[in-house]
Amino acid sequence: MELRQLNTFRMVASTLNFSRAAEVLNYVPSNVTMQIKALEEELGVRLFDRLGKQLVLTTAGKRFLTHIQSALDKLDEACSVVHDNENLSGTLTISANEVLCAYRLPVVFKLFRSRYPGVRLIFRSVPNQELKQTLFEGIADVVFMLDETILSTGLTVEPLLEETFRFFVAPDHPLAKLTVLQLEDFHGEVFLVNEKGCTYRTMFDRSFEKKGIDDITYLEFQSAEAIKQCAITGIGIAFLPELTVEAEVERGELVALPWQIPDLHVYTHMAWHKHKWLSPIILSFIETAREVIAIEEENK
Repeated sequence: MELRQLNTFRMVASTLNFSRAAEVLNYVPSNVTMQIKALEEELGVRLFDRLGKQLVLTTAGKRFLTHIQSALDKLDEACSVVHDNENLSGTLTISANEVLCAYRLPVVFKLFRSRYPGVRLIFRSVPNQELKQTLFEGIADVVFMLDETILSTGLTVEPLLEETFRFFVAPDHPLAKLTVLQLEDFHGEVFLVNEKGCTYRTMFDRSFEKKGIDDITYLEFQSAEAIKQCAITGIGIAFLPELTVEAEVERGELVALPWQIPDLHVYTHMAWHKHKWLSPIILSFIETAREVIAIEEENK
């Protein structure tokens, strides 16, 4: 078993794409394929499965990654001692859900890349409810989540910014004309929401259940963009964080309804594994993210 095979395996596990891993490692794709095949033959197990066009870690692959991650982290730590940290190089894997990827992280990525051009930055969009697991499995170095206050014994979780969720409708929607809304005004309306399992969908359901309303009509979506477009066309009421609709509200395509959702406190969190060695690359990224979010908080 060779060190380069372990590094290649870690990179494929991070990207879940042989071609992308080859590009990052400066290998030809066939070289990556051969290394993974040799590693699987030596271990006597399959580390990856192909489900259609999607590459996924097997159960054995997840277990193997968890154990080798600490060994590779120790090696990275040793190497960092003999290198100049002002000229950082290496690979950093970040994961977040679709909303934060599109509306919070681009500025962070841009600033980090301008400061540390030698670092390969890999991003993977992951559903909000699966982000913690990517840290426990060693697939991601740092993740960003939208959630209520998070308590975890295995993760370091840092709340960065509170996000406001509102109901949005097209300007010609009947409810848009009302300055005050009552619960009965929502009867018969269609709510455009994320699929069940999403953290803020759970909070949405909880808020209406507390009011004793259980006959709500939903249309469920996987993306904020789909929810926005359907709301713009007048299909229903969108439930979204304000940061996703700033442009549409400014253009007059959507308006916020005068309805406050009680006991809904959602934050953008940054998290990493509590026992993971924080390399100079990771520490630099964390500080960059804090800096960018602090500026956004001041501008709110």
